[in-house]
Amino acid sequence: MSSPSKRREMDLMKLMMSDYKVEMINDGMQEFYVDFHGPQDSPYQGGVWRVRVELPDAYPYKSPSIGFVNKIYHPNVDEMSGSICLDVINQTWSPMFDLVNVFEVFLPQLLLYPNPTDPLNGEAAALMMRDRPAYDLRVKEYCDKYAKPEDAATPEEKSSDEELSQDEYDSGDEDVTRHADP
Repeated sequence: MSSPSKRREMDLMKLMMSDYKVEMINDGMQEFYVDFHGPQDSPYQGGVWRVRVELPDAYPYKSPSIGFVNKIYHPNVDEMSGSICLDVINQTWSPMFDLVNVFEVFLPQLLLYPNPTDPLNGEAAALMMRDRPAYDLRVKEYCDKYAKPEDAATPEEKSSDEELSQDEYDSGDEDVTRHADP
């Protein structure tokens, strides 16, 4: 490739020509949303997440910044910020990878094979290690609540107060208490 900007354009066009819905932020090619569907045969199946992607000036030599916009229950995803803990994006990124790899390989593998020993969401990691069926059920509850196709289309500015009513906050506190480690 002759320059990072040409590579960025090519990778973005390749992603846009794939099956993913891509929505640009502002007018540049450095920030955009991608609608990502949960992998088949996983508790995330049927869920649709809006993923925010930011490409640094040095892309592809520096990894993209990736984060879930709508909530997802996963040991390696911070529930509040949506940031992910994934070595291939955070530490071992290579210019040989492209944006399609992120959505066709890296994110599906993250959801299919969580790593509870290196969590960003300690509660999800503990539940996964202690009671896998209960963890899978919680994942599906989050999918039903936050990852319907229309949830991926909502604006990022939706506040957390709008997402949960007081009753839902209260029931969430009971869930945390009920599932707390002894």
